[in-house]
Amino acid sequence: MPRPDLLTRLQGGDRRSIGRADSVAALVSESPSLFPQLIAGLRSTDSLIRMRAADAAEKVSRGDPALLQPHKHELLNLMAETEEQELRWHLAAMVPRLRLKAAERHRAASSLKSYLQGQSSIVKAYALQGLAELALNDAAIRAATIALLRKAIRNGTPAMKARSRKLLPRLE
Repeated sequence: MPRPDLLTRLQGGDRRSIGRADSVAALVSESPSLFPQLIAGLRSTDSLIRMRAADAAEKVSRGDPALLQPHKHELLNLMAETEEQELRWHLAAMVPRLRLKAAERHRAASSLKSYLQGQSSIVKAYALQGLAELALNDAAIRAATIALLRKAIRNGTPAMKARSRKLLPRLE
């Protein structure tokens, strides 16, 4: 039986729609050997495919984070390079699920901190979540993350304030 081309299922429509990302995520959850196709979609020339592949990959990796591990370097590189908010918030959720060496964790934390300078409140909230998850396993970034969460409680968007209030007790 031929492998379905997942990326063609993610085409069409507009940015306000996730299209068939949920059905693609369900298919990949049932057939994890298809996961590399989602990762390849993160570099598609079609922005809709990129955002929907990121959405589906993030959903699949919630249930099976080990699927991300073979793609660690690609995800870290993309995290540092992308300007697209849809990719950023999904990468902010996925990368902390990886087993990272200290230098890789610090690289991911640096990318997440840079996301806090952007315009998207969603990206900022996900970046704070990602930083907190990384800080749970790295005392070297915990103090700076706690300070960022406290600052977000005082000065952040409503989403950042709410997320920071939930995250801060886990780190203190």
